Amino acid sequence: MSFVKGLRCRECGELYPKQALHVCELCFGPLEVVYDYEKIKKSISRDVIAQRGKGMWRYKELLPIDGEPAVGIDSGFTPLVRAQNLAKTLGIKELYIKNDTVNHPTFSFKDRVVSVAISKAKELGFDTVACASTGNLANSVAANAAACGLKSYVFIPSNLEQAKVVNTQIYGANVVGIKGNYDEVNRLCSEIAGKYHWAFVNINIRPYYAEGSKTLALEVAEQLGWHAPQNIVVPMASGSLLTKVYKGFRELYELGLLSSMETKIYGAQATGCSPISAAVKERQELFKPVIPKTIAKSLAIGNPADGFYAIETINKTHGWAEDVSDDEVIEGIKLLSETEGIFAETAGGVTVGVAKKLVEEGRLPRNESVVLLITGNGLKTQEVLINRIDQLMVIPARLDAFDEVFREKERAKSK
Repeated sequence: MSFVKGLRCRECGELYPKQALHVCELCFGPLEVVYDYEKIKKSISRDVIAQRGKGMWRYKELLPIDGEPAVGIDSGFTPLVRAQNLAKTLGIKELYIKNDTVNHPTFSFKDRVVSVAISKAKELGFDTVACASTGNLANSVAANAAACGLKSYVFIPSNLEQAKVVNTQIYGANVVGIKGNYDEVNRLCSEIAGKYHWAFVNINIRPYYAEGSKTLALEVAEQLGWHAPQNIVVPMASGSLLTKVYKGFRELYELGLLSSMETKIYGAQATGCSPISAAVKERQELFKPVIPKTIAKSLAIGNPADGFYAIETINKTHGWAEDVSDDEVIEGIKLLSETEGIFAETAGGVTVGVAKKLVEEGRLPRNESVVLLITGNGLKTQEVLINRIDQLMVIPARLDAFDEVFREKERAKSK
């Protein structure tokens, strides 16, 4: 049973049927999936959801495919960790980590959006999927396409982290490195999408793809006992994740699955690519595109497609946005690892670093519930930590050699 009515322009409201289209033909505004919420109300409840498998598709009525998912059955429903050690360090009473570093199959939240996008692409009759990516999306498109027998083309900036390149090529995808940043890659892909009959997950399939991000909010609400958190910090690249997290909470509230929805949403960026946070801090409705220069390459989108809507959502929910330097990104990665045993990529360092900054600025309440979205695994961006962590201690295989090291460590701790 399908609960999707079609697509609607976010600007002029023009309606379109379910097809591979992402831009309004009248005003060039972005398109968004429209659901029949009255029909959904009759089919979904907390009890119905509780009987289903532990994955993102337990919320299938709120996802835009007509049949069963073609791929990604095991994606989602990642842990919501009560981060007491990090909470103590930051001075927050009630802190949670939504840990998508362990998401299936490629260890980032992108497995959610790709599961939806590829499933829809198959429904629409495509045999080849493609994407423009800063890394994690490339990994997920390649892996999921392989899993369901589709051909894939992946376009990335040629200077991407080597681990992410390898993690894409291993699945047999056609990987093309472009001499330029993500925005230049994306422009080329828009031209390719216009010429070849391929499903570009974040271009012509984008309205469906983006809906997968909502599942982070749906899971957080359920894992908190069907309560929306009072505050949530979301990393921003295109800004789509932040807007869809808000949409997810709002849909649960409209369907009666949440009794209230007063979540303040905070956006996190790296200072070297912070067009959205800069606009929020300057109290501007529009952002100014920038040329990215940051180690947080997964967030390095200088002209974010959903930037305007992210700003609007932050303001609407009475949240805020902040950004952190590359040094603060590294410190955020280390802080999360040392307090909670969670190794996040650079985007996670951005989220933790921004949360710390927001608390210090008095913008993130210390006595309210706070959720941090950690969206990718640190094994993918290890090179940023070279020369930024302690060097390996090497000693002879003798007890007296270890005794000396042990004494030095104890003396250092006592100072």
